[in-house]
Amino acid sequence: MTPKKRRLWIILDSVVLLLVIIRLILPYVVLRLVNDRLAKMKGYYGHVEDIDIALLRGAYKIDSIYLNKLDSNTNKQTPFFSAGVIDLSVEWKALFKGSVVGEMVFERPMITFTKDKVEPTKVTKDSSSFKDLKDDLMPLQINRVEINDGTIKYRDDTSKPKVDIALTNAQVLALNLRNSYDSSSRLPASINATANVYEGDLRLNIKLNPLAEEPTFDLNTEIKNTNLVKLNEFFQAYAKVDVNKGRFGLYAEAAGKDGRFKGYVKPLIQDLDILGKEDRHDNILRKLWEGVVGTVGEVFENQREDQLATKVPFEGSLKNPDSNTWQAIGAVLQNAFIRAIQPSIDQEISLAAVDTKSDEKKTFLQKVFGKKDKDKKDDKKDEDKKDKGKKKK
Repeated sequence: MTPKKRRLWIILDSVVLLLVIIRLILPYVVLRLVNDRLAKMKGYYGHVEDIDIALLRGAYKIDSIYLNKLDSNTNKQTPFFSAGVIDLSVEWKALFKGSVVGEMVFERPMITFTKDKVEPTKVTKDSSSFKDLKDDLMPLQINRVEINDGTIKYRDDTSKPKVDIALTNAQVLALNLRNSYDSSSRLPASINATANVYEGDLRLNIKLNPLAEEPTFDLNTEIKNTNLVKLNEFFQAYAKVDVNKGRFGLYAEAAGKDGRFKGYVKPLIQDLDILGKEDRHDNILRKLWEGVVGTVGEVFENQREDQLATKVPFEGSLKNPDSNTWQAIGAVLQNAFIRAIQPSIDQEISLAAVDTKSDEKKTFLQKVFGKKDKDKKDDKKDEDKKDKGKKKK
């Protein structure tokens, strides 16, 4: 072997050896950097157990991560987010289309929302820190997100009884969030999600354009057959009643474009029973209150269908949302004494519907208590004046 070839082989061997060494120490370096970042987040504290890097597919995995809210006054930590595994990688489908974007896959993530009894005014919640963390973990723009077996919890340790409710087994798939597939569709991105809600099922479908200047979307969602008895901690804490029997459903559609939105929400309660033999040990005040609530439910219930339901349409500007309360009350009365609302999505809301003004007749309560058109115009003029004043300042 000539000296020139020998020198070439030495260089190649050195490069390979260097790559192997980098590959071996890189996970430890990244792990230390990530944990250092999590420990210094304003208002939070987190930790990662391990990191595995896959150079060939342009990805790395975060194993066992948690992020807690941190009270700087007491140093008390409250669980906020955790996940078994987070896989961050280049999205090859978009790469083949000429777009360099990333994808994130979450395995067994959990996010917990809490209601604090005292929120210190001195503690500033810097939401930008959380976004900065995402940018640190994944420098590429995210085009695809997948969530498997997720959980969303709500806790209130200050209430009596304490509230701890959860949405479980969440499956979410968000596609084309950066419009990287050269789609000509007005709503190129999509988010589809399902979950379990106490024996019931949640379904959510959204089509959207995340890159539009004004929010542009078309969504529908439904919750079916949720067992209200499983939510008694929530009712006892906030409504001072407990449910002996009942099923809950909710159906909703909404669409928005050009700074406006339109939609409806249609809640449905079936077989509701609040006051029963299970309440014989309650004190007299509790029995009286549950009797009042139960009586109101009976009055507004559709007797033939044994269900309590209403449909609440809403529309307006994204700067000044407006939902008519009297319309909701009128719909309850109509459903109670005339007809039952069918438990399904009506398929009547789309982007085209946002431009169509509602032509519904006013209920008696709306005529009596609702604002007249002249008053609405005056309110609009006042709001415009306020906006102009703010802009001058």
